[in-house]
Amino acid sequence: MLRTVAAVVIDGLAPFEFGVICEVFGVDRTEEGVPGIDFRVCGERPGEPVRTSVGASFTPDRGLDALADADLVAVPAVTIRDEYPPHVVDAVRAAHERGSTLLSVCSGAFVLGAAGLLDERRCTTHWRHADHLAERFPRAKVDPDVLFVDEGDIVTSAGTAAGIDACLHLVRRELGAAATATIARRMVVAPQREGGQRQFVELPAPHQADSLQPLLAWLQDRLEDEHTVASLAERANMSERTFARRFAAETGTTPHRWLTAQRVLRARHLLEETQLPVEDVAQRSGFGTAALLRHHFTSVVGVAPKDYRRSFSPLAGRRSRDTAE
Repeated sequence: MLRTVAAVVIDGLAPFEFGVICEVFGVDRTEEGVPGIDFRVCGERPGEPVRTSVGASFTPDRGLDALADADLVAVPAVTIRDEYPPHVVDAVRAAHERGSTLLSVCSGAFVLGAAGLLDERRCTTHWRHADHLAERFPRAKVDPDVLFVDEGDIVTSAGTAAGIDACLHLVRRELGAAATATIARRMVVAPQREGGQRQFVELPAPHQADSLQPLLAWLQDRLEDEHTVASLAERANMSERTFARRFAAETGTTPHRWLTAQRVLRARHLLEETQLPVEDVAQRSGFGTAALLRHHFTSVVGVAPKDYRRSFSPLAGRRSRDTAE
């Protein structure tokens, strides 16, 4: 259970990545049904300002001793340097040895590496720093192509927005899908979708676009309908060639792949939050048949829909307990 979260701050702190950790774990949402979290901002010298990478300052109100009983110790992005404060590195290492889960966002992975905690582990960081991380910590198994890596007691994330994915993944893992959905809705982001039994996410959150954003929003409300490039181009008042080119430029993918990804995400929601038969999930998510759903779902998530439901649906867990009783 995730009851206590300690964020470690040092000079060179990146404010956005720190803010992500604060937003997910530090905002009281108990009135909305999210379990309360004791959130702590910890530094080597409590009460003394820590300079950020953009010139502003944050002042931690707790010392490193507050890491001692934290369920999660979060290390936000910091300026990459040759050495990190020894007391901070020691405190992070000691917290891990005592059983805390560790989370790094972006370049925070370098602090974990300095503590010797990435040896023989899969991990990630911002793609710009991945080669540097691998060179500096050659025993780490750096994967530059994923949004985050969950190694159980250590979770590392890629740059900036991937920190949101990793934080929401931890909420989902520890507090469940309902809490994740509540937090994500307040943050106006899509709930993070982890890859079933896989320890990384292959799909980013739904793409944002510029001129095509109204069309994407319209599509998300009609995923169960049939769509073709021709019909979408007509709705966007473009030729098929111009539409395909514009779609790729604004979303980074093709209309077919975008639709498939969104339908898989819809299927995940339905599998987690309803007891609908797989055939009905296939219809409502736009795949039409259970066979087609299984094909695409397994390809993207790594497990079959029924296996995913067993692992991630609170309803499935409740049914199992009722049967046992």
